[in-house]
Amino acid sequence: MDGMDLTPALKRYFGFDAFRPLQEEIIRDSLAGRDVFALLPTGGGKSLCFQLPALLRDGLTVVVSPLIALMKDQVDALQAAGIAATYLNSSLEAGESRARLRGLHGGEFKLLYVAPERLLLSGFLEDLKRWGVSGFAIDEAHCISEWGHDFRPEYRQMATLREMFPEVPFMALTATATERVRDDILAQLHFHDPRVAVASFRRSNLTFRVNGKAGAYKQIRDFIKDRPKESGIVYCMARRTAESIAEKLAGDGIAARPYHAGLPSETRAANQEAFLRDETRVICATIAFGMGIDKSNVRFVIHHDLPKNIEGYYQEIGRAGRDGLPSECLMLFSAGDRVKYSQFIDELTDETERERAREHLERMVHYAEDSGCRHAALLRYFGEEVKEENCGACDNCLSPRERFDGTTSAKKFLSCVFRVRQKSGFSVGVGHVVEVLCGAETAKIKKWEHDTLSTYGIGNEHSRNEWAAIGRELVRLGLLRQDAERFNVVELTREGIEFLKSSESLELTRPMTAPATRDKHRSGEIECDEALFERLRGLRKQLADERGVPPYIVFSDVALRQMARHYPQNEADFGKINGVGEKKLAEFGETFMEAVAEHLESYPRHNFHG
Repeated sequence: MDGMDLTPALKRYFGFDAFRPLQEEIIRDSLAGRDVFALLPTGGGKSLCFQLPALLRDGLTVVVSPLIALMKDQVDALQAAGIAATYLNSSLEAGESRARLRGLHGGEFKLLYVAPERLLLSGFLEDLKRWGVSGFAIDEAHCISEWGHDFRPEYRQMATLREMFPEVPFMALTATATERVRDDILAQLHFHDPRVAVASFRRSNLTFRVNGKAGAYKQIRDFIKDRPKESGIVYCMARRTAESIAEKLAGDGIAARPYHAGLPSETRAANQEAFLRDETRVICATIAFGMGIDKSNVRFVIHHDLPKNIEGYYQEIGRAGRDGLPSECLMLFSAGDRVKYSQFIDELTDETERERAREHLERMVHYAEDSGCRHAALLRYFGEEVKEENCGACDNCLSPRERFDGTTSAKKFLSCVFRVRQKSGFSVGVGHVVEVLCGAETAKIKKWEHDTLSTYGIGNEHSRNEWAAIGRELVRLGLLRQDAERFNVVELTREGIEFLKSSESLELTRPMTAPATRDKHRSGEIECDEALFERLRGLRKQLADERGVPPYIVFSDVALRQMARHYPQNEADFGKINGVGEKKLAEFGETFMEAVAEHLESYPRHNFHG
């Protein structure tokens, strides 16, 4: 299949004219029988990398995924495109499972989705041998690594799978993995000479903002009210916060529902379904929500609290704008969030786990407080080279935070670190340095006689939160080193000592306070006839409800916006719309073209440039 043109199959089954970055290379390697490790960001088209090869080769492709919601979603989408796919998991009634197993024995399916636990059931691996498996895809592959942010012990079973099917090509896919996690995945899966494909982590259509938390509910409500037709997710650390915000939003006339592990499973399922079907606009959730949500038109993700780590944050914001249209990510941050998490971490009994959690937290706080480009900060975290420092799609690049001459403040802080060490012979954390600068009368200050230091009480010009932010900025600037393994104590670096002795000046950043404003033109935007777009959205909802599937499985927002821009009036033009394959053209083409024609009878046609 080396020289074979894959684009006709891409258009026929999925309705796309061209591949996204790396997709074609990954598919060709898989079809050639090679093991592939694919690291593609959320919305980067991971699923297509194993779905298209499955259709082009004989036999069954087995997709291992921990996400029950996503299995149903992907199988619905495949069936809507006329592809023989099914899934087996604990959500099915016994009779339904038996019917699907009969179909598998009869060779009726090209794709089978299973949960990793299913592989552990007696006899299941033997069944796989009988079904003529010609490919395995391990989705969410970071779950196999203890270094990943979502380790699942049952994923270790994948090694047995590899031994039982040594000749079958494997593909491992994930959207979030640092280099350490990547190496671990390859080692655990025993891949043979794998092709490793790593796409850019840049999500250009997302705008990132971090705002100081001040009246969080009002900030969230105003943000959502400013976007009256858009749907999104509000992530909260605590279940009661998720419930309380959903209740308040509903009281303020915004269709919102909660989602967390403490709700009865039928309530959770109903709330998720209402969100997928565009019947509720906002889901207020703990991080239990979203794993496996394929809804392509989530237009905003708000974090009410600081996420625990950057991988988790990246995965959560990855649920916004999966269709490539402009979407927004807002995080509310307060120093109090950091303190809350530190307390949780101190209660962990495993020392390695504590150290890892502290390191994750400090990196997350650095990201929140950083005054540089946020896209660049995320790319660097995942080991990607950064070519430009101004993305034009984050708060710090769009409206840079105010800088001030922080020379005196920095020197006071660094001197205090030096004096504490000199006096006591040991180092302390940022919090204790702040207490000394502010002249606090704590038990530790009394016990260690830090109230006798020359730097005691010399910091009245800043609040404690401001001093803490200054301390953390000095760590980011490399003038202080923070040791996660020793309770986050801070020590002067060589550069810090040199700065203390020098007469150099230093600019520091004011803490963030900027409101979340919208930007005029954003990456991925498709200008269109908004009235027609709304009409087509209503039609899509009606057709989706009739078929019992979420609206985006009928057509994505991208497809509707293209229809409302190009006004397709014949099959050739309608076939050019993104996501219109053979089956969808036959099933929906006429209905949508009629809606376009009816609209043009009452309203003028708009002309769009470019």
